[in-house]
Amino acid sequence: MSIRLFSPVVLFLLLVFLIGPFLIIIAASLSAGDTLAFPPQGLSLRWVMKVFTIESFRDSFAMSMFLAVFGTLAALVLGIPAAYALSRYRLPAAETVRTIVSLPIIVPGIIVGLALLRYLVVPFGFNITLTLFFAHAALVLPYAVRVVSASLDNLRSDIEEAAVLLGSSRLGAFFRVVMPNIRGGILAAFILGFVTSFNQVPVSLFLSGPGVRTLPIDMLGYMETTYDPSIAALSALLAFLSIGIVFLAERFLGFSRYV
Repeated sequence: MSIRLFSPVVLFLLLVFLIGPFLIIIAASLSAGDTLAFPPQGLSLRWVMKVFTIESFRDSFAMSMFLAVFGTLAALVLGIPAAYALSRYRLPAAETVRTIVSLPIIVPGIIVGLALLRYLVVPFGFNITLTLFFAHAALVLPYAVRVVSASLDNLRSDIEEAAVLLGSSRLGAFFRVVMPNIRGGILAAFILGFVTSFNQVPVSLFLSGPGVRTLPIDMLGYMETTYDPSIAALSALLAFLSIGIVFLAERFLGFSRYV
């Protein structure tokens, strides 16, 4: 087989491997049968509609949205100044700091969740929701620092220095000159952090309890007792949501420039 034919074949097989499971989930979510199965037993939208009637899904979706939005915002509040310091100043231990900031994505999430449960929640009685919030903020902090750092590295520092020479304070130059020029990177960091937090499973698995569940954990619990296609329908909806967010980010922000 020539290389000219071999490359398209490999590309096609790769696309099948990546997109195939997604297509199977979509087909299963449209099944008219009463159990999760592929190929689908007829076609129907009733399981898609049922997703919106399950109260636990609505509550856990609200919890996931809260953690994803506000956890990412908290990460940005900490990550933007940290990225600025790492990008603009020659810190004596800059690489060590970068490694420490990256630890939440280097250390397996199961270990992080177990450590928070064992050393914060159990001995000190920390509120589960508050612990989940801190955990999700910490998990997306590395993305905030890295993406914003990439934006700052692409921004000429002499623009900021010119603003200072013209009479602006360093803080004023940051908000008037730097922030507007890196807003694309900040939005990209928010979107990446939002998607990462919303789909987080290992940490949330250890920090969930009665009345406090994220949507992925609620979906796992639902499958333990019910095996109807509504779980496939919800999975398909979430996949479309994530794809839509990333597509819009790429379309309007050039998402691939930052990640």
